[in-house]
Amino acid sequence: MRQPSLFVPHGGGPCFFLEPDGSCPPMWRSMRDHLGAIVSALPERPRAILVISGHWEETRFTVHTGTKPDLLFDYSGFPPHTYRLRWDAPGAPDVARAAAARLAAAGFATAEEEARGWDHGVFIPLKVMLPGADIPVTQLSLRRDLDPVDHIRAGAALAPLRDDGVLIVGSGMSFHNMRTIGQPVEAQADAFDNALAAAATDPDPDRRRARIADWRTLPQARFAHPREEHLLPLMVALGAGGDDPAVHLFRDHVIGWTVSAFRFG
Repeated sequence: MRQPSLFVPHGGGPCFFLEPDGSCPPMWRSMRDHLGAIVSALPERPRAILVISGHWEETRFTVHTGTKPDLLFDYSGFPPHTYRLRWDAPGAPDVARAAAARLAAAGFATAEEEARGWDHGVFIPLKVMLPGADIPVTQLSLRRDLDPVDHIRAGAALAPLRDDGVLIVGSGMSFHNMRTIGQPVEAQADAFDNALAAAATDPDPDRRRARIADWRTLPQARFAHPREEHLLPLMVALGAGGDDPAVHLFRDHVIGWTVSAFRFG
């Protein structure tokens, strides 16, 4: 059965596991609950998951072909126990190579690597989504130029994987301006999120792609994303969604930010 493609917020660092006993602080529980309900809402259990994280960029689209990836604790300043977290899902090198082949067929330069660990844009939300770590996972990098049109095109090239039981997950944040933490920016964040949601859920697929590709024209766009690496996973997920319906699944306010999640298909 065909899997959807998703754009999910991955929170801030190890935010869902910050308490000394590894539990979730109240601020992050709504987001955690959303992530925790995702797998049970799918049409069937995926055979594999392909994740595009806002925390991995390469000069060309690169797939992770490792079979037992370590975790990459690419955050700083958090409690010691958050650097001992484990999430030991197996890799999915077959899916990684299938993804690379489809990207290459679409004209993209690709690469493989097997040594890099899963960054926190992968293992933090998936540890909530899939606590049993019992579905194979692979990761695809962003391309460092962050071109929105090409990331949408890359998603479109990956779309057939959905028919093979692969869940495509873009992991980022729909608002990501670290300089605004603790400041009263709700009005600006809401303005951008409202415009982003309207564009991402436009019922006309061609217009939807065009509006998201032109995201810089949305209200407060550069305020929301001084650099857009956390938004680009949405482009890939949207591209992979093709002409399927788009749904605004979730919205929350955390650390003064407005953050949303979307489902395509």
